[in-house]
Amino acid sequence: MKKILTYIVFPIIIILLAFLIIKSIQQPVKFNKEKALREAAAIVKLKDIRTLQVAYKNVNGKFAPSIDSLVDFYNNGKMTVIRSIGSMDDSLAVAQGMVKREAIEIAVRDTLLKNRPDFKPEDLKFIPFSDGDTIRMHEVIKEVSGVDVPLFEALVPYTSLLKGMDHQLLVNLVYDRTDTDRYPGLQVGSIENPNNNAGNWE
Repeated sequence: MKKILTYIVFPIIIILLAFLIIKSIQQPVKFNKEKALREAAAIVKLKDIRTLQVAYKNVNGKFAPSIDSLVDFYNNGKMTVIRSIGSMDDSLAVAQGMVKREAIEIAVRDTLLKNRPDFKPEDLKFIPFSDGDTIRMHEVIKEVSGVDVPLFEALVPYTSLLKGMDHQLLVNLVYDRTDTDRYPGLQVGSIENPNNNAGNWE
């Protein structure tokens, strides 16, 4: 009986314990690797939203109220750009009146994100890896230092972005962010604390 315990049962127990220890170490590593991959995809979308929101505000004086409004602005909107003819550094050309600047209207889609073949405006509102969850966006006009300032924020909660990943590690992550008064996910802009449209990953 002792031989069976020594040569068969104990080695099996040791191997099983070693497996469980290795798995417990690898789980957070795997979680963080997948988290970083998913965050990178979401950050691209949040940066695109910021780019379109800034352009929308330049045209309309306020931020768009929804991502659908941004998509419509991208597909159908126009913006004014300044085209320069000649160089202001050329004093002779300036003196001769050969340097000109003119404002021209151009379609938004022909100006913004046009070098991004992967950009699909119709998919802008969907959170990657979430099975169809949508990015939350809000805009307000808020008094800051006595001045009315347009503000916006776009939010990607971890509960959507990291859907299907290790549940306990996700719960721990959300708790840690909430407990330290940080948004439990990715965020660009803020309607509570003006931050010049910064992302919380920057």
